[in-house]
Amino acid sequence: MKTTRTQVAIVGAGPAGLLLSHLLHRAGIQSIVIDHRGYEQIAGTIRAGILEAGSVRLLVDSGVSDRVLTDGQRHDGVVLRYDGENHRIDFQELVGESVWLYPQTEVFMDLSVRRTVDGGDVRYGITDTVVDVSGPRPTMTFAEPDGDKVRVEADLLVGADGSRSICRHAFPDGTREEWFREYPFAWFGFLTEAPPSHDELIYTRSDYGFALISQRTPTMQRMYFQCDPDERPEEWDDDRIWTEMRRRVNGNGFELQEGPISAKTVLPFRSFVTAPMRHDKLLLAGDAAHTVPPTGAKGLNLALADVAVLAEVIADFYRIGDADVLDRYTERALDRVWRAQHFSYWATTMLHAVGDASPFDAQRQRGELSMVTGSRYGAAYFAEAYTGWQQK
Repeated sequence: MKTTRTQVAIVGAGPAGLLLSHLLHRAGIQSIVIDHRGYEQIAGTIRAGILEAGSVRLLVDSGVSDRVLTDGQRHDGVVLRYDGENHRIDFQELVGESVWLYPQTEVFMDLSVRRTVDGGDVRYGITDTVVDVSGPRPTMTFAEPDGDKVRVEADLLVGADGSRSICRHAFPDGTREEWFREYPFAWFGFLTEAPPSHDELIYTRSDYGFALISQRTPTMQRMYFQCDPDERPEEWDDDRIWTEMRRRVNGNGFELQEGPISAKTVLPFRSFVTAPMRHDKLLLAGDAAHTVPPTGAKGLNLALADVAVLAEVIADFYRIGDADVLDRYTERALDRVWRAQHFSYWATTMLHAVGDASPFDAQRQRGELSMVTGSRYGAAYFAEAYTGWQQK
């Protein structure tokens, strides 16, 4: 078995792991990044596409790429639609910020190119990964695609390895807490080859359930509707999907732009947080530490915000030479995590139909939406949360 040393070992080569490696490189800190997935698998996974203003600034200002500004779509607001009427939340007018429609796959490819140009050590398609934090130095062992066994010793180990994180489970028993909520519904997502139905995202609350109209490119749209978590995508043909979308969204002069459908999937809803996000020399980032429902578009943005804080804390660790500074990571990151959990939960419960909801509940939802769309203060809260809070 080959043994190698690095300063920071990172499990997970998605956007969180690659961005951390990039920021550490800029600070003169070495890292090795591994992932069991191949490059093509990560690049081909369809994921969320809304970047907060702070996420865009982080990618551009840190030298990852400015392609988000040239190829991404800037959105200065969103539409909340209910009772057949559109109500626009104007981000620029309310809080002076915007969001960018830029798929996570594009963020991943930008980061991958940057790490390649900078000579980063990123290894895809590895197997048999084992992490160990019981010794004086954290280690990760794995098999390369050609079968060669590798052992990496590091000063610090970071788990950016998603919601099924092996690094999270490496915390000793009793050293962390978990908070979890599972929702009684999911999103049925699909791509359609059609022009945009609207120039901004439309979040729709209807008596038939939630629907979201989003975009990917000028000719390819991404849409979702609320469904049962046990729904089987293969049982839905195009006609059935469009019938369901029309009854939730169309009306009062608004009609969907329709086309052939592909990439059907069902996305379950969960809220999860674990804390602390550090045990000794092991730290967690992104979905390894928390997940949110997709309603608030917070998942990727939270991961990037985690990494921005973590890179600063790791740089302080090497500058000061005191492991206690690593505790600052959880303290700083969790405030934003719980804000995002609240916003995602609130937006989800405001916009989605619940099967056993009473007529009172339905009217209460309308009242809640009216408080947001009919009040500058309510709209400003939504706008600030959606575009992202300033990093602390």
